[in-house]
Amino acid sequence: MYLYLPGPVGTGQNTPAGYCLTYNVNGFRAFLVSHLMYFFLVFVGLIPATIVYDYWPELLAVANTFGYTLAIFAYFKAHLFPTHPEDVKTTGNKIYDFFMGVELNPRIGQFDFKLFFNGRPGIIGWSITNLSFMAAQYEKFGTVSNSMITVTFLQTIYIIDFFYHEDWYLCTIDIAHDHFGWYLAWGDSVWLPFNYTLQALYLTYHPIVLSTNEFIFINSLGLLGYWIFRVANNQKKNFRANHKAPIFGHPPTFIEATYRTSDGRVHQSNLLTSGMWGYARHFNYFGDLMIAFAFCRACGNGHLYPYFYFIYMTMLLMSRVERDQYRLQEKYGPKWEEYCAKVPWKILPYVY
Repeated sequence: MYLYLPGPVGTGQNTPAGYCLTYNVNGFRAFLVSHLMYFFLVFVGLIPATIVYDYWPELLAVANTFGYTLAIFAYFKAHLFPTHPEDVKTTGNKIYDFFMGVELNPRIGQFDFKLFFNGRPGIIGWSITNLSFMAAQYEKFGTVSNSMITVTFLQTIYIIDFFYHEDWYLCTIDIAHDHFGWYLAWGDSVWLPFNYTLQALYLTYHPIVLSTNEFIFINSLGLLGYWIFRVANNQKKNFRANHKAPIFGHPPTFIEATYRTSDGRVHQSNLLTSGMWGYARHFNYFGDLMIAFAFCRACGNGHLYPYFYFIYMTMLLMSRVERDQYRLQEKYGPKWEEYCAKVPWKILPYVY
């Protein structure tokens, strides 16, 4: 489906060597087809709705085997036949290079490793795993709890948003800056689908029944977080397309900056300082964390286990902020310092 399902063509950011790659961003259609296939196979009785739950340990073993194999293949491909040799980066530390990756955009023909593995098996698998756990809860208890409905509803919105705005994802750290090593190969194959589904797995065995007020509060918190997340990302996307487009009804403010790629060419870039990007440099991350907390809060206070996702996302996003700080300081120099003076807060104004 990744290679042949029709879809719009998206364009990524310039790589350090000056390449501007195109992608077939058909993820939303692949998501729909995958789910229709799942429902059809369940309906005709070829698989049980609980299939992922039934084979959870076996799937974990297979995913680990595949994740390590993919990471080893990516490491040797980067050394033996890289797609863009100019964008290959080694540190001299083989362990670090294996872990963080050597090749920036590994491809075989039109098959792009990063876009496919970052999104398709892990995130589509996340959604179908939740449905399987929901079916398992119904099989065990004869009902589906409102907490399971809340978790599945909010996570499905988040997942659909990812695929519906897949062209925006091409400009994120994952695609534009991270190299493809064990961190992404194993992470996409194992870490994402087996950890992002912990709330649904927990509720399969512990069906929390939320009060009406809790149900309304948690869903409202998640939807507000999603609104912040989506509006912030839309503002950045629209600004990139047209730096004169109004934001909240006013002309945008920004700092003009330039950067140089390794091929010697100078490129223009504008650093947005208005709208939600005037509140904090990564205000979209605040919305992301609100959604994450809502997922976990739906599981009650009985155990720390379902809160792992929120703890992990907080650490991940704060780490990304610091990595971004270092990378953009190197990229833009004094202009980045000017931007930081204009927008001093990193995620949440007056807090961090």
